[in-house]
Amino acid sequence: MKRHLWRLIGLLVLSFLALQAFFALRVAAMAVVDPQSTAFQRSEAWRLLTQDGRILWSQQWVADAAISANLKRAVIASEDAGFTEHSGIEWEAIEKAWDRNQRAEVRAEKRAAQQPGRTVTPKVVGGSTITQQLAKNLMLSGERTVVRKAQEAVLTVWLEVFLSKRRILEIYLNNVEWGEGVFGAQAAARHYFRVDAARLGPEAAARLAVMLPAPKRFEQRPGSAYVSGRAATIVARMGAVELP
Repeated sequence: MKRHLWRLIGLLVLSFLALQAFFALRVAAMAVVDPQSTAFQRSEAWRLLTQDGRILWSQQWVADAAISANLKRAVIASEDAGFTEHSGIEWEAIEKAWDRNQRAEVRAEKRAAQQPGRTVTPKVVGGSTITQQLAKNLMLSGERTVVRKAQEAVLTVWLEVFLSKRRILEIYLNNVEWGEGVFGAQAAARHYFRVDAARLGPEAAARLAVMLPAPKRFEQRPGSAYVSGRAATIVARMGAVELP
């Protein structure tokens, strides 16, 4: 019995190591090969196909030089101010996000107690870096489990080890979602502003950056007061952003 148990444990360990080696090789290849789709994009394509019977898709890969520096600065200012300095994971930001989420949950419970019968959902704040977001979108499901978060952390390490910061940002900006079926900087620039990604000015770039946490929601009202106000704040921060 013990022999079978140890054999099972050995197989599980070997399977885990083989999976990590597979991910490491895929990430290493991205140094020279442009990933044309991500796990998140494929799941979205399947959702659109099963839900609407068709896939509305807009994406065009463009090189780093063809993406406006304004957009790069805006996204870093909005999503990950320490992008060029950290090693992929900002533990302090995660801790702060955890504390904010805990306080939000307590407030939600108080509101629910005051309004019986009504479901109150706390607003969840993330602490993910750009590298972590890329790791999650590239090869992982959207499940919120400890195992998935651990795998995300490992992938984040591989991305930082094998790719430069400039390459990480290039891949991220070419694959991130900016609306229903709208992926990447070029598609977003054409969809919202009718220009190429290289020609995005500071304000337009800031508005796109504002959309990233909830693109499908902001897509409905891209000119809302919140988007305008938040974009103005990002524009003010962009001058201090260091590009990789």
